[in-house]
Amino acid sequence: MTDRAAPPLIAFDEQVVLYDGTCKLCNGWVNFLLRYDKYRTVRLAAVQSEEGKALLRWAGLSTENISTIVLIRRGQVWLRAEAIFRVMAGLPWPWRALTLLRLLPAALSNRCYDLIARNRYRLFGRYDQVHAVRADHPQRFLDR
Repeated sequence: MTDRAAPPLIAFDEQVVLYDGTCKLCNGWVNFLLRYDKYRTVRLAAVQSEEGKALLRWAGLSTENISTIVLIRRGQVWLRAEAIFRVMAGLPWPWRALTLLRLLPAALSNRCYDLIARNRYRLFGRYDQVHAVRADHPQRFLDR
């Protein structure tokens, strides 16, 4: 986690998830959020979009070959398993219960995350270009 000034493109109290728009698993995660984030608390941007790249640069992360989910909220940045746990905490029951996995040591949960992230294209597939996910409301995606 990193503390920073207000991020560009989003209000300070908004949260955004940056994801790999060519990854089928990542797009599945986005579809999951669209379905279960009933209060529409999470905004989204593909890391390949100009908006996603601007937020990655703001967060001090590479814009090339990013292999993690990134959560930005209130000037803070979370990566990997911690980003997922923090997003899940804002979802309704029963999904919120998955945040209990935060009790696992970070080294273990991140090792599991990294193993899946390294093999995500082989296991789940990849789109040739950024996959356009249908938004549930006009403000959901930063890059549209």
